Amino acid sequence: MMTGGLTKEEESAGSSLFSGLKDENATDIPIKWDEVADVVIIGSGFAGLAAAIEAKRAGSSVIVIEKRKVRGGNSMISGGVVAAAGSPLQKRKGVKDSPELLLHDMLKAGLYLNYPDLVRIVAEKSNETVQWTINYLGVKYDDTLTQWGGHSVPRSYTTYNKSGAAIIHRQLAKLKNLGVEVKTKRLLTKFIRYNDDRVKGIEIRDGYMFPNENSGTVRHIKARKAVVLTTGGFGNDVLFRTTQDPRLNEDTDSTNQPGATAEALIEAMNIGAMPVHLSLIQLGPWACPDEKGFGIGPWFAQTVAFQYGVLINPKTGKRFMNEMSDRKIRTDTIIETGHICIGIADAISAKIRSDFMPRLLKRGIVKKFETLEDLANSYGIPFGALKETIDEYNSYILDREDKEFGKYIPKDAEKLTHAPFYAIRVWPKVHHTMGGVQINTKAQVIGLDHRPIKGLYAAGEVVGGVHGACRLGSCAIVDCLIFGRIAGKHAAIEPKIP
Repeated sequence: MMTGGLTKEEESAGSSLFSGLKDENATDIPIKWDEVADVVIIGSGFAGLAAAIEAKRAGSSVIVIEKRKVRGGNSMISGGVVAAAGSPLQKRKGVKDSPELLLHDMLKAGLYLNYPDLVRIVAEKSNETVQWTINYLGVKYDDTLTQWGGHSVPRSYTTYNKSGAAIIHRQLAKLKNLGVEVKTKRLLTKFIRYNDDRVKGIEIRDGYMFPNENSGTVRHIKARKAVVLTTGGFGNDVLFRTTQDPRLNEDTDSTNQPGATAEALIEAMNIGAMPVHLSLIQLGPWACPDEKGFGIGPWFAQTVAFQYGVLINPKTGKRFMNEMSDRKIRTDTIIETGHICIGIADAISAKIRSDFMPRLLKRGIVKKFETLEDLANSYGIPFGALKETIDEYNSYILDREDKEFGKYIPKDAEKLTHAPFYAIRVWPKVHHTMGGVQINTKAQVIGLDHRPIKGLYAAGEVVGGVHGACRLGSCAIVDCLIFGRIAGKHAAIEPKIP
């Protein structure tokens, strides 16, 4: 018989279990647990839902909580692009790739600050994990294979609707079939430990109304086996991010949803979790200042203007970097110009984003010009210099070699001569936080004593060390799914606590 979420044995334990013992480094044990499960998961993005699926499949009871009233977090609004090294799609399209090459690319972009054992897991399990989303979850991808900045070859799948929602909805459907509900408007306020410092459960505010931190009713949830932290990054936490990087103040926009804040990360550090790389914060170099948040401009900037067209410094009319280098290089180089830059494409290359073009044009995010001279005049670009730049770049397309910056020229690229021409204004926005808590290869959170914190796992963007100084595009989703699954599997085999 269950009473208030407890077994009869747990209820009868009375004062021996809920004696109010106190650990100087932890919180007071509550007098009564309001709910109990084997595995308690905090966060409902890619990582949290993957952990829930694996923990449930392993025979554990699972509770998943989400602080906002909508599920999915940043995962729901992501672009749905997932890296897979050595995939069937690559083989069909004649692309040679390997986990070793993906590992090399991730380490190079990360300036070798990545934790090699964690990066290797991402690289080696990337294709297996994408196939799991297809075969087990039923996620649908389109038939394109994309190459994002910093990748040596095209290796990224894209969901059919160009959104992470395509994966999140399938994860939620699978959990529903497994009998697991994601409970929303529940904010983590404390991790609960005593005696052996093992995490025994969490304190939450049930009925929390974001962002009122004092809203909701205090409740306590017991984790018989483990707690899994999957609360994402802190890209929209202006105070916390400017503490790490003072340049990223309130004047810098973010692509993240409003709930991308640091309170759960701070609570983990409060119980001794090792912080890693907190000051390494990535900005999206393809972001458009003419829309708030992530928007839809990045789809045109990244997959059209950067890949098939050019990025121009409007003061000089010249290219100034490899438009397909990694995000850190591009962001730093754009910011060095000191002003918004202009991405340019023509009618042929713009067809790649025919699905987005009507919305891009209607919202004024992308503008259309009948001649290159009209485009130059609109943005104050010296036309002579711009024409010379375009002519030179067209010669690179013919030769399939960018002699100036070494940009990869796609095999299907054509000269930028087909009117009308299209342009987008570009300025970086905060996109991804590479820093977070340290984990090991089992996804256990590591403490300041360099040992695992008993009963606490983590996965996803709340974890640091995987991506080093710069995360490659399309490597976040696969990272979240891989370590979410690992965390769920290992949490489920933890011994039950009394």
